[in-house]
Amino acid sequence: MENVIAQWVNNLLRLLGLTHQEADSLDQWVIIALIIAFALFADFICRIILLKVIKKIVNKTKATWDDIIFDEKVMTRLCHIVAPVLIYYLLPIAFPENNSLVLYLLLKIASIYIIVVAMRFVSTFCTAIYIVYNEKERFHDRPLKGLLQTAQVIVFFVGGVWIISELIDKSPATLFAGLGASAAILLLVFKDSIMGFVSGIQLSANNMLRPGDWITMPKYNADGIVIEVTLNTVKVRNWDNTITTIPPYALVSDSFQNWRGMRESGGRRVKRSINIDMNSVKFCTPEMLDKYRKIALLKDYIEETENKVKAHNEEHGVDDSVLVNGRRQTNLGVFRAYLECYLRSLSEVNKEMTLMVRHLQPTEKGIPLELYFFSISKEWTVYEGVQADVLDHVLAVITEFDLCVFQSPSGADFRSIKK
Repeated sequence: MENVIAQWVNNLLRLLGLTHQEADSLDQWVIIALIIAFALFADFICRIILLKVIKKIVNKTKATWDDIIFDEKVMTRLCHIVAPVLIYYLLPIAFPENNSLVLYLLLKIASIYIIVVAMRFVSTFCTAIYIVYNEKERFHDRPLKGLLQTAQVIVFFVGGVWIISELIDKSPATLFAGLGASAAILLLVFKDSIMGFVSGIQLSANNMLRPGDWITMPKYNADGIVIEVTLNTVKVRNWDNTITTIPPYALVSDSFQNWRGMRESGGRRVKRSINIDMNSVKFCTPEMLDKYRKIALLKDYIEETENKVKAHNEEHGVDDSVLVNGRRQTNLGVFRAYLECYLRSLSEVNKEMTLMVRHLQPTEKGIPLELYFFSISKEWTVYEGVQADVLDHVLAVITEFDLCVFQSPSGADFRSIKK
């Protein structure tokens, strides 16, 4: 058949006015041009027909995943395989003598092009699968991009070995066997990629990190939201909008703080303290207790506590004329009770989680009074506003309990003493 086609082209060239020698020298190249034109035409027809048919089928389904898997870009890459395959199988028609060096080179080029096009199609198909799963709610927080990049690296690695085997006329299995012997060199070259792949699996399997998590890692100056987990890097958008990149294996080998537990819990902790001047702490007099009874949040507490104190003192025959004897309420104790009642009255505070007002170890700067509670809102700006409002109220109301806040003397203090 090859001879018939070659003879027909030769006769056609001679009919066009070429000499016998000119027709003999050009007929092969004309056949090659016709083969390439036919292959490109087949590719064009395949894209038109296949894309239209698949588009009609996809539009009839209610699912959305097939719109991505059978996307125009994916199908176009698949159709591009048609042209080099046709060229590869039709090229011998132009060379009746199969031992031609030109035929050998053209077949090598065609086979390499087939491998390249096939790699591009598989890579695009893997990307489409990644997009499908990344849009699903249950996979949205998984480091899928790292797995995608790993799959693409494997595809291009295998394709590269296959291309080399075509160039040197060796079986791909022989090359892979040789690569097994040089595994140490490969491990050295692809060390970061291999460590990143293994670390990505560990992070995913142990649920240590997800895109969207807030992490803190002072060693790498990272304090923000994880925006991307890839094969070689984990990208963190810090609160100042800078981007920090961290190697995945560093997150496995080093320590980092993940705030996901706080976000999934019922509240965000507030832990603030103020220093009370110890010289302002004293027993409550009847006049002070009458004053505190007028505070709505303290009325019941004052009455209940005062009844317990009187009952205890009467039971033990305590002399009330001396304040040191028996049990007495202090302004600091009443203030602590007030703060606890105040925190429980706020709608922004989670009452089901730990809530307390406690003393810390006294120092030369006074006795620290710590407020320990949880804000219902975990959003940063709202959270900061809640704890600021609470501290504002504490500082403003503390003088109502005849207490003083301790602070180091300022220049204004020294100037008032001088006057």
